[in-house]
Amino acid sequence: MSSNPRKRAYQDGCATAHALDLIGDRWAMPIMRELLLGPKRFTDLRASLPGISANVLTQRLEELEAASILVRRRLPPPAASQIYELTQWGRESEILFMVLGRWACRSPTMQPGMPMSQVSVVMSMRTMIDRAAIGDLDATIGFRFGEEEFRATLHDGDFSIDRGEAAGADVIFTGDQNALAAIVYGGQSFAAMAPALQMEGDRALAERFVRLFPLPPKAPSTVSWATPASS
Repeated sequence: MSSNPRKRAYQDGCATAHALDLIGDRWAMPIMRELLLGPKRFTDLRASLPGISANVLTQRLEELEAASILVRRRLPPPAASQIYELTQWGRESEILFMVLGRWACRSPTMQPGMPMSQVSVVMSMRTMIDRAAIGDLDATIGFRFGEEEFRATLHDGDFSIDRGEAAGADVIFTGDQNALAAIVYGGQSFAAMAPALQMEGDRALAERFVRLFPLPPKAPSTVSWATPASS
């Protein structure tokens, strides 16, 4: 583990400032997000965060480990792989992602359609679900994104989604998680997203499910983009 001291710190007694000392560096929170649904190997983290270099990922993992936010351990044989996982305290950060996610969705400058990782799409559904709209739905929804599988349950007005087998669910989505995001958040149709995303099972249930995640209204922009005067 690196013993280099942090280059910058706020030197401020506010706990929020301390939180930014811990996780305010670039890539720290996306790494934590990718571990919220369970441990991952270094190569898995790099694959889910294509913009990060190996050196930066190594540095951030060392810093988060030094802060007791995550731990690394080696799986027993035959896997014998080194994995990274959040500590119990690290997992408590999920509420931060949910609050920040809802707040940032209202940004007038957030560009729609940017790529999202598999975990990011799943976490977005945890965040944006409108429980009041679930009503009497009692159903299971499966997701197959690449090699990852997830399962959602709607029951008694509540919603949960986590890693789990998609097989046997009332509806199963298979394909690109960004195609599903385009339907859920971008208003695209299933037909428009085929063949990137396939759906099997109860079509009416699928149509109802993708409407359970309304985005909050955008905050008003205070920036006026004046057209430069002609010379």
